[in-house]
Amino acid sequence: MLDRQKVEAILSRRFPGATRDQVAAAANAIMGLSDEWEEVLHDERQGSYHFSHDCGDLCHLTETGVGEPGIEFRLFKRRDV
Repeated sequence: MLDRQKVEAILSRRFPGATRDQVAAAANAIMGLSDEWEEVLHDERQGSYHFSHDCGDLCHLTETGVGEPGIEFRLFKRRDV
C-alpha cells in the first residue's frame, strides 16, 4: 500500500514548480489507481506478461529496445468492472 505523504513528498521534489493543489490532485489520482488497476503477478504469465528483459521474442518491450538487462517491469491491467 502506498503512503500518501511519501507520494506527495516525491511529487513535490520531482515537480518543484507545482502548487499544493496540483500535488494533492496528482497524489489523489495515484492513490486511487488500485481501485481501477491491478498488478499482473509474475505467477500468472498470461499473454506473455513478464517482469524482466529475459522474456525473449514474446515480450514487446524487448523487441522495441526499451528493456535492458537488469531492468524490472511492473505490469498492470484494468480491473473488470
